[in-house]
Amino acid sequence: MADRLPLPLRLYRRLSAALTPLTPLLIRRRLVRGKEIAERVSERRGIATVARPHGPLIWIHGASVGEVLAAAGLIERLRAMNMRILLTSGTATSAAIVARRFPPDIIHQFIPLDTPRYVARFLDHWQPSLALFIESDLWPNLILASAARRLPMMVINGRMSPRSFPRWQRASATIAALLGRFDICLAQSPADAERFAALGSPNVVTTGNLKLDVLPPPADDAKLERLMALTRGRPVWVAASTHHGEEEFLLEAHRALQAQFPQLLTVIVPRHPDRGEAVACMVAAAGLQVALRSRDEMPGAGTAIYVADTIGELGLFYRLAPVVFMGGSLVEHGGQNPIEAIKLGAAILHGPHVTNFIDVYEALDRAGGAIKVDSAEILARDVAKLFTDAAARQSAVKAADGVVTGLGGALERTLAVLEPYLLQLRIEKDAANA
Repeated sequence: MADRLPLPLRLYRRLSAALTPLTPLLIRRRLVRGKEIAERVSERRGIATVARPHGPLIWIHGASVGEVLAAAGLIERLRAMNMRILLTSGTATSAAIVARRFPPDIIHQFIPLDTPRYVARFLDHWQPSLALFIESDLWPNLILASAARRLPMMVINGRMSPRSFPRWQRASATIAALLGRFDICLAQSPADAERFAALGSPNVVTTGNLKLDVLPPPADDAKLERLMALTRGRPVWVAASTHHGEEEFLLEAHRALQAQFPQLLTVIVPRHPDRGEAVACMVAAAGLQVALRSRDEMPGAGTAIYVADTIGELGLFYRLAPVVFMGGSLVEHGGQNPIEAIKLGAAILHGPHVTNFIDVYEALDRAGGAIKVDSAEILARDVAKLFTDAAARQSAVKAADGVVTGLGGALERTLAVLEPYLLQLRIEKDAANA
């Protein structure tokens, strides 16, 4: 197979093999930066820390938190069929989310670094029966080695952004060689399907976005009750999953709102919790009273900004506040997923940069289910309107719920495509248990 590969892939395989001795340096650097979990770094070398369960095993891979959570509904349904699941991801944050949000029988491992030796070690141990890659996290050695073992592979919830598509077009032979190894690609939208097909996916089906079918995130009842008691009578809004460069806008909007709402509490939830300290320092330097959740601080009567720099607690803050600004959209990141906040009844605001969820936001904006803002002044104005006009807020919430319901159904369509593969696994499982 190697001699039929495009030259870039052959070079990649040779270079990644040659650089394998240097991977400890990479892992050590990531450890220092808090991007790895010390007791689990062996997983990055393909060394399993958990025994393989008996029988068929479905392997699901997602790059990070968003992809892993997108698969939550699918994992729940597969688990109800008594299928064993191996879930891999590439970030420490995603591992923490899996530990909090998934049942203990869902096996989580870090994806190995993409060298031939580590990938072979990973596949030798786990011997998966079916591989499902979420969105577009495509590692060449992993895909080529899996295909060589005749492992059935699918892209699910496939997404190919307008920004990534031209880049892959310039390497058309390379991406076609990878996508051609997949049995099928299940795309989020017709536009994504067209892009995957143009890049060489031989079998593409539009099934919709699994993120529209996710369950609302959970919240600890006792923690929610305590926060509600501490903030009772105060107007509260949440800026969720914010990125570097957005907090300045939020502080400016907070100051403008404070003139009308002196008791205002703004909750900032950084997309990357390790930014919490820096955000808190910025708030303090601006002369505003701040509390930091990672220090177990709670918002007091004088707290202006509450920085919620913890993992897996967005469900708590979505339930606390009636108005949510979705981050990653005032800077050119591409926006964050608004679905969970919508399902918990929040009115949604967002910036202009939402390419990661463009179809969802366009549908929300058309229906009046979300409000687009492009400056701190407009953000403050629209938050104030949502605070003071209950009818307008409820109208936006109802419109957003209608959009999400109308766009849903990806989970059922995905399961329908998976059914022949699942039937084969059930036959294998029955045979193994006989």
